[in-house]
Amino acid sequence: MRYYRVPETGEGTARASLIAVDDGGAAYDLTSASADLGSFSDLARAANAAGRSVDNIAHDRLPDADRYESDAVENDALRPVVPDEVWAAGVTYSISEEAREAESGKPEVYIDVYDSGRPELFLKATASRTVGPRDAVGIRGDSDWDVPEPELAIVLHRGEVVGYTVGNDVSSRDIEGENPLYLPQAKVYDRCCSIGPCVVSAESVGDPHDLSMSLAIERNGVTVFEDSTSTAEMATTCETLVDYLRRHNRLPETGVLLTGTALVPPEDFTLREGDRVSIDIEGIGELINTATVV
Repeated sequence: MRYYRVPETGEGTARASLIAVDDGGAAYDLTSASADLGSFSDLARAANAAGRSVDNIAHDRLPDADRYESDAVENDALRPVVPDEVWAAGVTYSISEEAREAESGKPEVYIDVYDSGRPELFLKATASRTVGPRDAVGIRGDSDWDVPEPELAIVLHRGEVVGYTVGNDVSSRDIEGENPLYLPQAKVYDRCCSIGPCVVSAESVGDPHDLSMSLAIERNGVTVFEDSTSTAEMATTCETLVDYLRRHNRLPETGVLLTGTALVPPEDFTLREGDRVSIDIEGIGELINTATVV
């Protein structure tokens, strides 16, 4: 099943509802069936307490849930989860390694990571720095080379994989390339990360290493970059990334782990104010954002 977070209907409310979409495309407001299911985190918490999957818990509540207009779900979608922490992985595809070499004066640093059994993991964002569908992602005002990084994102509940979403790890390549120690500044800033449009349960995704992924960037209505790849090209598995993230690291109840990118625009490309970034991952959905200078 797919799970969306949408604004709760009703005058004067600022809360959100959890919408479940089944394999047939029918949408249900799970929050109308139970006020305890106001978010995907609530659903994952209930599943964990019952020792069942999120889909099992959702299916139990569908008969009591109000129907939701299926055609409106994508337009209404907010961030599907509000993660306490977003982590990210780097150099998980060969093209990512090549891109890091091209931007850095110290390419051996990235070669060593690509050839190592230990992945590169770093804290990418907090909830306040993460945006959702149709929100604006940020371009650092002190950077001259900025790119989106489309990534399969793993949704974790207490360190366990409960679903997947689409992620955009926006990055300042010139800052990172100047010195690897500047990585936090190149990666962590206002509106540096986007996730959405929904969470797809782990059961529904099946094999996360066999999904097509595409990126398209439009400027003034004209496509200025587009490319596609497959998560089958990942050199590091999702299981390995999650395993290393959990090691000696107390994770929050709700977290997201971005798994790296293989879609890197050319060296002469940089995001500009107003660019429209679209990332599509097979079986999950399309995440669309515009870019703004922050």
